[in-house]
Amino acid sequence: MLKDKNIKKTKARLRRHWLIRKKVLGTKDQPRLLVFRSLNHIYAQLIDDTTPNGSHTLTSASTKELGTNLEAKKTEQSYKAGILLGEKALNQGISKVCFDRCGYKYHGRVKALAEGARKAGLVF
Repeated sequence: MLKDKNIKKTKARLRRHWLIRKKVLGTKDQPRLLVFRSLNHIYAQLIDDTTPNGSHTLTSASTKELGTNLEAKKTEQSYKAGILLGEKALNQGISKVCFDRCGYKYHGRVKALAEGARKAGLVF
């Protein structure tokens, strides 16, 4: 029973992901901010989809780069990862992005990462 529920949730997320992905395209001037959420970490990438060889990652950040701080909650770590990504993007001259949440709901860790990136100076 539990296995069927997890499969349904994953299929629904992937369906939402592809519906969003049809509309979102990252360019060199306005890359796509991709968010992937695993059980323990969150990963974010800035991607240029217009390169001839396919997608090209411009910069990335994750909670793994912050070090192991077991006292901080996952949402706090996600917020710090968003700030880190925003700083890296501004160093490369990127200030405007389009947000791709990969089918995840916009709350919790995904929202914290987005708010951290906005605080660092990214516009989306």
